[in-house]
Amino acid sequence: MPINLLIYFFSISKKKQGSTESQIFFLTNRIIKLTSHLKIHSKDYSSQRGLWKILGKRKRLLIFLLKTNLKSYQILTNQLKIRRLKQN
Repeated sequence: MPINLLIYFFSISKKKQGSTESQIFFLTNRIIKLTSHLKIHSKDYSSQRGLWKILGKRKRLLIFLLKTNLKSYQILTNQLKIRRLKQN
């Protein structure tokens, strides 16, 4: 896990563990682990499907966060170093 993710993880208080930001953080962590697994086991299609589901869930949470709290969305995408959503 990269250092910036660890810093973000420890900055989450007990009250915010179910928040949208923390859910996105934990999903990002799982995505990183699954992509490293898939680099070794490229034909593991059940893991690929799980990764797609996690990516979709994270995208939905990012859309929700973008609509409700733009500043928090920008901070989170910068800290986790993930691409921002396309805005029409």
